[in-house]
Amino acid sequence: MKLWHYALIVFLGGCCYGILSTFVKLAYTAGFTVSAVAGGQYFFGAVLTWLVVLFTKKKKLTRIQTAKLILSGVPFGLTGIFYYQALQTLNASLAIVFLFQFVWIGALLEWLFHKKRPTKRKLTSIVLLLIGSILAANVLFQEHMALSWLGSFWGMLAALTFSTFVFLSSSVEKAAPPILKSALLSTGGVLTVFIVFPPSFLFDLDVFMGLIPYGLALGIFGVVLPPLLFSIGMPHVGSGLGTILTASELPVVLTMSSFVLAEPISLPQWIGVIVILGGIVSSNIRSENSNKKSTLWLS
Repeated sequence: MKLWHYALIVFLGGCCYGILSTFVKLAYTAGFTVSAVAGGQYFFGAVLTWLVVLFTKKKKLTRIQTAKLILSGVPFGLTGIFYYQALQTLNASLAIVFLFQFVWIGALLEWLFHKKRPTKRKLTSIVLLLIGSILAANVLFQEHMALSWLGSFWGMLAALTFSTFVFLSSSVEKAAPPILKSALLSTGGVLTVFIVFPPSFLFDLDVFMGLIPYGLALGIFGVVLPPLLFSIGMPHVGSGLGTILTASELPVVLTMSSFVLAEPISLPQWIGVIVILGGIVSSNIRSENSNKKSTLWLS
């Protein structure tokens, strides 16, 4: 596969996250609590992933490898926890802007741990993504938008843990089968969420049955697919470009909100979407070109 194939896989992983907010809102409207929605998402996702593992070719991992992958799933679970906490005191638009800081945190992590200094072109793409996120979230044109220091703290923690999860997806146990790696990452995530949000919904049959459709949707798009797609694509594109590609989340959020929830989306927000997509495409084209040049030089 070519580099852009792997980049597309990571891009689709980001798109999956963009679908979540619509189902979360529908679950809240149906009367489910934050703990039930978060717990249901990770529980159903982990169960579905392990069911897929049962029907795939097995490859044994050592205890150390297994422990590494489960621990790598901890920031996966923490991201959902921190983001839900941020939403308790922040406007949703502000919360997603804070979460979007993962695009530069990911490049910083790659620089610190892999010694890959971000190029001027990559920095330009990051700036475009941040500008696009502000426009798409409609932060500049909303009145009475309160900034909470506590909410900002939770939002930045969510950005940090998401960047950490993306980084670990690209670097920990690259040779592990993607579906098994995804199952172990999701296990770490669900254990983390259950520690913070005890799964009381598992012991209430009415709540559990009502949560199934929302839990399945959130589990598929929030727990099953992203780790699997990241496990396939991230080792090839790297965490720096990977975090840029996962910025596809916000355009999908707005598209789903517009067409499924019938929420009004302003012109500046659509402009922000275009800017974000432009930043993603330009970073990928440049990465592909530089990859070709290095290949020619080596030959």
